[in-house]
Amino acid sequence: MKIILVVYSLLVLLSIYIIHSDLPILYPTKTYADVANQDQESFDKFGIREIYPTKENGREWYMNMENPKDDENFSITFNPNLTRQADGSLPGQTNWKNVEMTGYVKLVSVIKNTTNKVIENDLTWYARGGKHNPKVPCEATAYMGGLYDTGRVGWKKELWFVGGYTDERDANKVTTPLLDRWVGWKVVIYNINNNSEVKLQSYLDNTNTNYWVKVTDLVDDGGWYAKGQDSDFFDPNCSKDKASIITNSGSTATFRSDNLIWNFKNLSIREIKPS
Repeated sequence: MKIILVVYSLLVLLSIYIIHSDLPILYPTKTYADVANQDQESFDKFGIREIYPTKENGREWYMNMENPKDDENFSITFNPNLTRQADGSLPGQTNWKNVEMTGYVKLVSVIKNTTNKVIENDLTWYARGGKHNPKVPCEATAYMGGLYDTGRVGWKKELWFVGGYTDERDANKVTTPLLDRWVGWKVVIYNINNNSEVKLQSYLDNTNTNYWVKVTDLVDDGGWYAKGQDSDFFDPNCSKDKASIITNSGSTATFRSDNLIWNFKNLSIREIKPS
């Protein structure tokens, strides 16, 4: 079962100008964020604080930081330029279901978009599906926790590729722009209410100090519809309605970026036991 790093970009460095907002750089806006589990003493193999404990005998995956490509469960799409940085960072099993996905990232630059149809500049961790390929469109289900270069966050749902996306929910600007600084990003996905609904949370370590703050918290309990016309949505015959709740597990978990050059380190995925 694959862990995929998806990079949609052209490797062209640009100079960009950031207009600073009034949001504090040390901590996300308290209006949208609650401090998460500050007394939690559980840490993963990279020394990163865990929001939820690992499920007993649950599956865990940790990036091989010496050689990420030397891992049969890890693949990188679009042949990006993967180069170890001076600080050590790097730009057939049980499916993934209730997961906590974690990674540290440093945004180097935003890339001028000339070929990619995706216009947003974001990092997105997602799970609960399989291949994202037009040849097998119905495999591509996912809950997607996004972190944008501007400091905005939010969630989207995908019910098939490429015509089954919803509008974004729980979208807020929670911090200042991310250019040229390390931050930690976590997304948490797990079933609740006897596997009938899905809890979605994301956490930000905005100071690169292992201090995690919850920045989104929502539940998919129905009524979150794919946008677009009915005729387009039902065209691939995926046998699901436009507000389907993705309670199933999936073979693939993905760390994706659009229109960004970024360094990354200590990526991980764990099957969790929610409290």
